Order: sequence, then structure tokens, then C-alpha cells
Amino acid sequence: MAVTIYHNPRCSKSRQTLELLEERGIKPRIVEYLKSPPDRATLQSLLRKLGMPASALVRRKEEEFKALGLDRPGTSEDAMLDALASHPRLLERPIVVCGRKARIGRPPEAVLEILP
Repeated sequence: MAVTIYHNPRCSKSRQTLELLEERGIKPRIVEYLKSPPDRATLQSLLRKLGMPASALVRRKEEEFKALGLDRPGTSEDAMLDALASHPRLLERPIVVCGRKARIGRPPEAVLEILP
């Protein structure tokens, strides 16, 4: 089964997750999401596979989080999704997709749950 990783090579958890996959003989399709950001439809698909709302996929410590007003109470899921689509730095990483399931590699071993 094909495996995809939404990867940021500057992120240690992302590098560790990729290494973990490769150690298991998996050669994932690597999507460097800062260079090729996922569109809104792809993000919605990822969220379904992750089983989580957009607000759980947003990196709250990034500068853009506050600058975009995403820290305000009552910020809608649509607003979070729009922010993720427009500002890929906000995307929690890495995300590994295998079939109909996905996991965030924090810790990296979490992705093992979805691998064949």
C-alpha cells in the first residue's frame, strides 16, 4: 500500500518519522508541504483520515496563528481550514497517510499504527 508523508526537512520530528519509515523498508511519497502546499480539498481529506477537526491540526505557536486572529475564542473550523490552506507553516507535521488512515508523527512511532 502506498504511503505518503507530508514532510518538512527542517523539522526534527519529520526527519525522525521519515527515517522510521525508511528503516521499515517503506519508501514513501514525500510531499514537502511548504513547497507544494495541500489545497483545501486535500486538507479536508487529511482531516477525515486523521479523524480530527482542523483546529487540532494547527500549530498554535507559529507567528501566523496569532497574526491571523486564530487564537480568538469561537474561531470556526472553516476559518482554521482556510488558514491552513493559505499558510502551510501552520500545518502540524509530519502527517503520514496510508490508505484511508493518517497519523501525525508526534511522536514518530504514532505512525506505526496505520502501517501494514
